[in-house]
Formats: sequence, C-alpha cells, structure tokens
Amino acid sequence: MGSSHPDTIDFAGDYNLNGVILQNHAGTGGKFGEGGVNIQSMVQELNIYEGITQNAVYGTLVIVDSTNIIGNLPIQGTERLMFKLSTPGASKLEHMIDASEQTGHPFYVYKVSNKKQPSQGTLVYTIHFCSREFLRNLRVKVSQAYEGKLSDMVQQIIGDKEGLDSRKKLYYEETSNSDKIVIPNLAPFKAISLIKKRAIPQHTKGVGYYFYETTKGFYFQSWENMCAQFGFNERYPKQQFFYKPQNIVDEKVEDKTLDDLSSVESYKFINTSHDVAAAQALGTYGHKVISYNLYDKSFNTSNYHYHDQFNETVHADFTSEEGSADKHAVRENPVDFDNNSLSDYADSMVSLIPTTQFLHNDETGSFGVDVSQDARLEGIRNGMAMQLQTGTVLQLTVKGQSYLQPGHMIDFNLRPVEEEGMTSDKKTYDPQYSGRYIITKVRHRVTKQDYKMILECRKDSVRETLPGQSIRNFTGIANNENAQYEDIQAYDKDF
Repeated sequence: MGSSHPDTIDFAGDYNLNGVILQNHAGTGGKFGEGGVNIQSMVQELNIYEGITQNAVYGTLVIVDSTNIIGNLPIQGTERLMFKLSTPGASKLEHMIDASEQTGHPFYVYKVSNKKQPSQGTLVYTIHFCSREFLRNLRVKVSQAYEGKLSDMVQQIIGDKEGLDSRKKLYYEETSNSDKIVIPNLAPFKAISLIKKRAIPQHTKGVGYYFYETTKGFYFQSWENMCAQFGFNERYPKQQFFYKPQNIVDEKVEDKTLDDLSSVESYKFINTSHDVAAAQALGTYGHKVISYNLYDKSFNTSNYHYHDQFNETVHADFTSEEGSADKHAVRENPVDFDNNSLSDYADSMVSLIPTTQFLHNDETGSFGVDVSQDARLEGIRNGMAMQLQTGTVLQLTVKGQSYLQPGHMIDFNLRPVEEEGMTSDKKTYDPQYSGRYIITKVRHRVTKQDYKMILECRKDSVRETLPGQSIRNFTGIANNENAQYEDIQAYDKDF
C-alpha cells in the first residue's frame, strides 16, 4: 500500500515506493524487456539496514514470484536493484531513500536464500542486496602512502579509482591532526578503519571518529559532533518521540497523524548503565593508560577518572546553557571505607601504548618525545568508548520517516507508570531514561500495510542531574557563540 498522493500523508506509516526494478548484467530485464523488470507487486517485505558501526548499507526483499523472474532474468548475483522510498511530503532528495542510477546509489544483489515453493507455480524467496561499495571493498586493496590531514585521506580512499571509486557524497568533520600513514595492502574499509583510530576532531577530544554509510552517502564524524556541533553549539533533535501508557487519553490532539508519527509503538532497553560490575571491569569509570618510549625506556602514566573528566567532553544531553552539567549516568557515591568512588580505581583496566604508534607524527610521539598528552587522550577516548558500550541502549519501534538516519539526534520522552484515568495534562517524564539519544542503527521495514522503523539509540548521560549529585561548572569546552562554521562539510567527487 502506498500513498494516494505523493505529497499528502494519509496516515502514520504511509509511504511512497516508486518502482522496484531489477536489472541484469546487460542492463535489461532478461526475457521481460529493456530497462529491467518491475517486481514491486511481488514484494512482500522490504528491509534496509544502516548503522554508525556499518561501513555499508544492506537489505533484503521477500519476494512472491509467480512469473519465474529468478530463472528468466536470471538472478545469479550482482544484479542491480533500484527503487525510491519516501514518506509522503518528503520531496527533498535528502529526505528520501533514492536507490537509483542517477544518484549513484543503486543496490546490488549478492545472495538469494530461503527459496520455497508453497504452491504450484509460485516461488517464495529472499533477495539480499548491498551497496556497490561493499562489493568493491571485497575486490580491491589499497597499497599507498598518505600524508596530510586524516580527513583528506578518507576522501581519497573513497573517491580514487585505486580505492572505492565511489560517486557518493562524503559528509565529513575535518580532523585537527596530520600524519604520515602507509596502508599495507588493505581493503579500503580496513584502511579507513586504521585512519579513523588516529583521527582527532578539531574542536573536541573524545571518543574519536565513526565511518559509516547511510542511504544518503558516507559519513566520517565524531560521536561528539553527533551530540553537539563542534562540541559547543547545541544540536537540536530531528524528531521528538513520546511513549505513553495505553490508559492515557489525550483529547486535545488536533492532528492524529502527526501525533502518531511522534508516538512510540513499543520500546525496550537493550542495555542500561546499571551493570556497574561489568562497567567497572571494562574501565568505564576509571582506568590507567601507560605510554612507553622504546628509545629511552621511559614511560608515562595517565589515569582516567570518569567523574572528573566527564565535563571535558560532549555528551548526548548537552545543552548550550549548561553544557553537560554533570549529567553523569552514574552518581559519584562512596564505594568503600576510604570514601573512594568508582572512578578512583584506575587499576580496574590497564592498557599500554608504545611511542611507535605515533612515530610519524611531527608534533608528538616520535622517538625521544614525551607522549603524556597522547596517553591522556587515549584514556579519555577509551573512557568514552566504554560509556557508550555500557550505557543506555534503547530500541524503539516507530512509524516510518524516511529522513531519519544513523547519526541523527532524537528526543525520547518516557512517562512513568500512571494510575488509570489520568490525562496527558500532567507532563511528567522519567528523568533518567528520557532525554536526547543518538540513533546508532536503523531498520526500515516496509510491508504491504505500512512503513515502520526499528531504531537503536544510545546515550551516555541523563536529562537531569541525578539526586544527591552536585553540579560543577562546565569548564572543559568553551561556548563559542560567534563560531561561523559549516557543521558538516560535503565532499563530492567530480565526474
């Protein structure tokens, strides 16, 4: 089912799906004619998967085939798959999923599975597809020396013919550091992974970079930039979502469709920050980084303290007025007879970094040069990474909205359990689990009936300071109201 009019949404979950075209290697639909074959009527379910830890987009089609397309096309792998999916009214290109040849985003079939014959003359099977760059990554290796800004290196690997040779846009956050890196015969995605481990943002110094693909292009940006532009300009949520118990009736809703689009059908917490034992073992609250100089046998130790260094970095619930304002996910409570907190035990996790890791860095880390700052930065990065791993992970099922993608911020409002008969006039929300989240994974699920999205969202802070926790000054990052920057720059390869 699709919208009766492309610019008018009839109900929450409505969608436009313009053609699902399969093309063989010759650019035709085999026995079905030139230009490919439209299989939209045969599609029972379409799934598209994207995430900030995924280098490429992939998906599946569940097909009910009564014309033997699998044999007449035929479907053998690497066939092109093209379609356009959008929420009605989302006419801008950046608001739709445009998998067409014109945009450089067609998908490619790589597998057919679950083949069944439920009745005579009917086949049911699943077509698996992925982005072109995923297959390209399996076929080529990068063997090259790079020098300069690390964000420039990523651009080169994506656009150069020796790399991914991609026509897609790269949205990137420029790095502050330059380096000399030799890529020793690695697949492009592995080469970029090597680079991103060394990348340092210009305005922040936390968890480092993510490289991922969405249906809109490639992204190379830090977690902190997802939370706040350049680490000091507030980023506003792309969408607000609300969950309310079934016994609450809001009689003041004027537009039911808009209300349904912002309503959460179901939610569950995949992980929360309450497993203190696991987080302690991973060094989330305190750990030690030892950097050692192989040249003169010296070493430097840097301790990471979660509560002391929390406000040196940006977090999901960052606001311009108060920064992160001590919105720790875990309170700074005494845990032993010496009045120590969880953060005071740096020996929970100990890691070593050699100076050779920074051998080609002209500013820090060469043989004979003190790398104490590198050790401190490594400590902060490790700490933030563990916060994301052990922090709050939320899964939401919502109505489909084609403009949402990984890396976007949302605001989730969870009401506490209320007594039957209460109305929505009482605006109370859970202070710990409500708040701003970053979308980390998206599953677009389109059926004959509607379009839904399953969102995985993460945050590393709380909306309001936990009871009994003092508010300290946000001193780590200065608020720069006069900053005149483009938030995310776009790099397009010329063709």
